[in-house]
Amino acid sequence: MVDQPSFVDLRSDTVTRPTAGMRQAMAYAEVGDDVFGDDPTVQALERRVAEMFGHEAALFAPSGTMANQIALQLVVAPAHELLVGADAHVVTYELGAAAALGGISTRTWPAVGADLDVDQIAAMIRPAGYPSVPTHAIAVEQTHNLGYGGVVPLETLRALRSAADTAGVALHCDGARIWHAHIADGVPLSAYGEVFDTLSVCLSKGLGAPVGSVIVGSAARIAQARLIRKRLGGGLRQVGILAAAGLYALDHHLERLADDHVRARRLAEALAPYGVVDPGRIRTNLVPLDLSKSRLDAPALVAAAAERGVRLVAMFPTVARLVTHLDVDDDGLDRAIEVLGGLLRDA
Repeated sequence: MVDQPSFVDLRSDTVTRPTAGMRQAMAYAEVGDDVFGDDPTVQALERRVAEMFGHEAALFAPSGTMANQIALQLVVAPAHELLVGADAHVVTYELGAAAALGGISTRTWPAVGADLDVDQIAAMIRPAGYPSVPTHAIAVEQTHNLGYGGVVPLETLRALRSAADTAGVALHCDGARIWHAHIADGVPLSAYGEVFDTLSVCLSKGLGAPVGSVIVGSAARIAQARLIRKRLGGGLRQVGILAAAGLYALDHHLERLADDHVRARRLAEALAPYGVVDPGRIRTNLVPLDLSKSRLDAPALVAAAAERGVRLVAMFPTVARLVTHLDVDDDGLDRAIEVLGGLLRDA
């Protein structure tokens, strides 16, 4: 029996603990040595994820950042350009890895979250030829972390795909929370797969696995991805123990993401009277609190809430973030609403 924490942890959907069923699946997983290519459980996970997105192949990676950076190296050559939103994870929270590890130049469009302007992005694409750095790929985040967990509509993605095809550039999806987009909009994962050349999808955000992301693409690209992963120190041995958690999560934790969306909206509606959040903007499981008109800044709210047993994070000086997930039930949500409501009411 695993002891449950005495606090309500809304910092991220990465803080979940493996369920009893997931731990059992991990304990009894059939394993091999994945560097030699003979771990059957990771192979099963990779086949399944590739099939879900309608691609030829997939590759397990230890983290979302590694998965993103491997995928970017597949579609952007060194000293060439990636176009991406200014508030995207790959340029905000991955410590300059595209430049440091892949020699990739990045150019950004203004931060708009999930509200992409396809014409604006298309106009930014630079062709090969002196003196410009040629654009090789465009990256999109689905769902969008700093964009209220917003979902980029499928029709927008298809329009962007058309623009990319016209210009001869690739399209990558940082799909850390693409599972949430699938549940929120009812878009088949294969439809997302048709749009993108490469995707990175996370098993430890939302789905509740303890570790891992998966890179999805063509067989040729994934063969190259395996080499890049090894170069980055991501060659894994008996990784079937972790892959079993991913398979269990896909079986048991995908459809239940709808519960997280309901709880996120309930949380937003409860805190809306304090003028810190617009419930109408909450589409998935992320609830940002705008404290610009409050006497509490984000670090102060985070510290005060932690003292009362509720954890959240300060994204910016005046923005705190709450994330609903597998380990927060209705009782936990009620406790968070009581604590945060009291703090905001007194601010």
